[in-house]
Amino acid sequence: MMTQLGGINRNLALEAVRATEAAAIASSSVMGRGDEELADKSAAKALRDALNGMYIDGRVVIGEGDQEDTPILYTGEKVGMGKGAQIDFALEPLECITSAAKGGPNALSIVAMAEREKLFHAPPVYMNKIAVGGGLPDGIIDLDATSEDNLRAIADAKGCQVADLVVCVLERPRHEAIISDIRETGARIKLIPDGDVSAVIATSQPDSGIDVYIGIGGALEGVLGAVALKCIGGQFQGRLVFRKPEERKIALEMGIDDLDKKYSLDDLVQGNVMFAATGVTDGALLQGVQRVGTKAQTHSLVMNSQSGTVRFVEAYHDLERSGVMEA
Repeated sequence: MMTQLGGINRNLALEAVRATEAAAIASSSVMGRGDEELADKSAAKALRDALNGMYIDGRVVIGEGDQEDTPILYTGEKVGMGKGAQIDFALEPLECITSAAKGGPNALSIVAMAEREKLFHAPPVYMNKIAVGGGLPDGIIDLDATSEDNLRAIADAKGCQVADLVVCVLERPRHEAIISDIRETGARIKLIPDGDVSAVIATSQPDSGIDVYIGIGGALEGVLGAVALKCIGGQFQGRLVFRKPEERKIALEMGIDDLDKKYSLDDLVQGNVMFAATGVTDGALLQGVQRVGTKAQTHSLVMNSQSGTVRFVEAYHDLERSGVMEA
């Protein structure tokens, strides 16, 4: 007898992993060729094909863009067989596209699933974020507080000094002021070139060495990170960042009335959710696809919020049988 998570069947977790595996294998076939568009399209096509084979009435609520910009996995696209549980998806067929195209680290294929209308429909803009792992007092972080106040509160809760903390930040020119503020507190910093979903998850992993994630990245990645923390435990706050008037207009047209709202974890993710990711290239969270001839090995993780279970899945694939020999 199948156990239900609200409208989500537990067996869908395995189906989600199969989908991210397919996307990761497909994009790995063009890894390092320097073609970002090909790498992304390869992952997206494989992911869509896998999702369309699932017995669900699914839709993409945060995808690759709108229908005018992309023909595959656009926001609003229907996926699945049109029958079964009503599932909403936030997905990123290939996180760290540039890294994958260069053969660099931390590229992932990611899918988040929720019951209908339980995921925040993020517009295609940036988001200012702060995240920590579980086991800390509620309200320990505040996006409106200074770096010093946030880090001191975290250090006090962990029973350590601010200098003992490691803060993960995307290495971007827009973060120069944030990095300077963090350094003034005495905390240590880990700068990463890409992959803030992995960085958010790392805050919940005791052996990652990362205590807090701070910085501005994509709003899609913010929702994906929030889903992961909903499953594994942690705290998250985010606020949309608009770089031009057109972005504010898009948000208003999507029904977002308060453009300055500070979003909590529960604002972004509600109900029972699942998160799946497969490594495309080696990273701190997962190993990448290992291909030898007509065989491939993948490393994935899958989590669900009801049980808090985190499973790492190592799988071996016969590429001739699966039909993903080439992108």
